[in-house]
Amino acid sequence: MTVAATTTRKSSRKAKGDGHLRRAEILESAERIFIAEGYEGATIRKIADEVGVSSTALYMHFPDKGAILLEICEQTIKVLLERNREIAAKPIDAVVRLKMMLEAYMRWGMEHPNPYQLVYSVPRPAVSDGATADMGAQCYDVFSGVVREIAAGGRLRAGSADSAAQALWMSCHGVVALLAARPGFAWADREELIDVTLDGLINGLVVD
Repeated sequence: MTVAATTTRKSSRKAKGDGHLRRAEILESAERIFIAEGYEGATIRKIADEVGVSSTALYMHFPDKGAILLEICEQTIKVLLERNREIAAKPIDAVVRLKMMLEAYMRWGMEHPNPYQLVYSVPRPAVSDGATADMGAQCYDVFSGVVREIAAGGRLRAGSADSAAQALWMSCHGVVALLAARPGFAWADREELIDVTLDGLINGLVVD
């Protein structure tokens, strides 16, 4: 970084009173850095410089970079959990709900590739606060609950409710993760990829 750039960044720092806005800016900047450099490569100094605050000022909002990553992940998982619950509660056939849930999962990941990678593709630190892990487990529990309904009705072609749910989830994750990680590849149309993936998975595992 040049001296001129450093001087400009320091002069643009906000006063201490902008707490709510500054916290949001920290999360946005940290998200970019975590994606670009990974958890280990990201530092409080880099995040603070990106936002335009001192490291001391950043510590007024977050105790460490682990807390920053956890809040980003928690906000993202909360959206997915709400969608899963809404679909699971619909009074329609379980197979239809399963397909809707998988489609919503893939579309959500494609629409928000950076948060998705932070939640599902970037190694995260072990922490004592299990709130985010609990929400992630709840997302899976709601989804797997629908698969259990299908299994209970004798409609699985192969595997148990657990293996079927995990295979479905992992397969859809692969589509989303590769699209995010290899944007320059000559992928087929995304709508077609979603349709082909869902049709293949559902027809392969579920008896109509």
